[in-house]
Amino acid sequence: MQHESLFVLDTVGVEIGARALLADVALRLEPGKIYGLVGANGSGKSTLVKLLARQSRPTSGAIWFEGAEIDALPPRAFARAVAYMPQFTPPAEGMTVRELVALGRFPWHGAFGRFGIEDGAKVAAALADTGLEPLADRLVDTLSGGERQRAWLAMMLAQDARCLLLDEPTSALDIAHQVEVLQLVKSLNRARGLGAVVVLHDVNMAARLCDEIVALKGGRLIAQGAPAALMTPVRLAEIYDLPMGIFPHPESGEPIGYVRDF
Repeated sequence: MQHESLFVLDTVGVEIGARALLADVALRLEPGKIYGLVGANGSGKSTLVKLLARQSRPTSGAIWFEGAEIDALPPRAFARAVAYMPQFTPPAEGMTVRELVALGRFPWHGAFGRFGIEDGAKVAAALADTGLEPLADRLVDTLSGGERQRAWLAMMLAQDARCLLLDEPTSALDIAHQVEVLQLVKSLNRARGLGAVVVLHDVNMAARLCDEIVALKGGRLIAQGAPAALMTPVRLAEIYDLPMGIFPHPESGEPIGYVRDF
């Protein structure tokens, strides 16, 4: 496998009993790009991102990360390279934002390692880059939904990973906080050169945020490409099984998808 690729998937499948959650997925993801995973509920988006995060294993095919088979990488080495935010983040009871962000340094020093000067600098930089310095001593459970997502993003940044995997990071947020979180992901991608794979329900948000869109349907990869190539009535109808239309954004001219009929 080529070392310049971030992830390579070769005919990957996931089966539970007789049910195929993913089938024959062949995919190449490059470093430094933002990829949006889109598709209807049950299309396999979360299953795919969990495979990339090593939260589960395929039942067929193979996955490589930066040229190495993903299962062959030591856990700590993989954790230093890839940061994962699940769809439902665990509670952080009694923990401040700074303490949560500091957990991102765990792969670098372990449970009994010393938290050193470099660790502190990484945490400080993550708080600054996510605009959380004023909230650093607040309890995580007292934050708004958008602030809490930013805190988890900051923890991923402190991890100093080269790739972020985000499973529906905006699903519980209002539109203002959705835009805030996605703009933050894009700015971090541009400033730090981070690769990112983001599961999104809103294809219009995906088109605005992502360098490429990856579309799944029934556990199969049905399209991958630049947003302009996928934002067509034919492609969107194929992805969502709905009659879809496109109109240009009144300011930018970018294509916006909409459902034609209910």
